[in-house]
Amino acid sequence: MERNTKQKSAVKEALVVADRPLTPFEILESAQAQVPGLGIATVYRVLKAMTADGSVVPVELPGSAPRYEMSHRGHHHHFHCRGCERVYEVAGCPQDLARFAPPGFVLDGHEVVLYGRCSTCVSVGGH
Repeated sequence: MERNTKQKSAVKEALVVADRPLTPFEILESAQAQVPGLGIATVYRVLKAMTADGSVVPVELPGSAPRYEMSHRGHHHHFHCRGCERVYEVAGCPQDLARFAPPGFVLDGHEVVLYGRCSTCVSVGGH
């Protein structure tokens, strides 16, 4: 059984408070408010342990390093902002994607990623 360290608590709180998938460096920046001496190697070590115990899942997007989020969210998709590079959760799922698979193929999973600009980037850039 793994100890619940202050580092682990700080990483978990960073993910819960953000309520969106975070990069390890975003987690570090947030978690350092609780644990000022926290380093990136410790964040990676904690993420590895939390991924192994199932409390955190990686969010892998094409062309990007993995981000992490709490695992209790269930099946959902993501929006990747091309302005700030942040990733946000998208509610809902298009369902019935098996109809797009080639004849004779069996679909056993999918990931839908929307790309664009978040509301903050739209208001700052005016586009």
